[in-house]
Amino acid sequence: MEKIDHKKILKDLYKPSNKKVVMVDVPKMNFIMIDGKGDPNTSREFQEAVEALFSFSYALKFMIKKGDLGIDYSVMPLEGLWWADTMTDFINGNRDSWKWTLMIMQPEFVDRPLFEQASEQVKAKKKLDALPKLRFDSLNEGRCAQILYIGSYAEEGPIIEMIHHFIEIEGFKLRGKHHEIYLSDFRRTAPEKLKTILRQPLV
Repeated sequence: MEKIDHKKILKDLYKPSNKKVVMVDVPKMNFIMIDGKGDPNTSREFQEAVEALFSFSYALKFMIKKGDLGIDYSVMPLEGLWWADTMTDFINGNRDSWKWTLMIMQPEFVDRPLFEQASEQVKAKKKLDALPKLRFDSLNEGRCAQILYIGSYAEEGPIIEMIHHFIEIEGFKLRGKHHEIYLSDFRRTAPEKLKTILRQPLV
């Protein structure tokens, strides 16, 4: 059974260069999502959300592999949408005021009935406080600017500013929420080696 790797299929979106900011057209995709608020470094809610997302996504993967579809695929990386009620809180790093949606992209054959079926299976096997907060939803970002950033999350600021400047000089405006895709396991990777796609929708 061949394993499907959507990072390779969607390489323009999930394997960008770290040399320059580029524009990409992001199609509508389905995700398992969970919303929350607070500092990702200290918030228990954030940690519980990450655990629930990965536990659920792997349970769904094995359910599909063993089920009627018989398809094997790689679980996609963790992604996050970030914002605050005031841009000042976001820019100045007032993380307690940050809001976020964490999510993991799902293959096109994953639908709401499969999501509901997997929810019942995970609920019966594991006690995850954040499980009831998970939802199945789509995201249609359209035209975006992005770059691969290598380094500590705390040092992203100049690269985000570079993306915003790129958008402005190209004659566009910022739209939507700041988007990050975490290609590294931040629990096991040194901060200076973390690989993160930084993405910003534009109009």
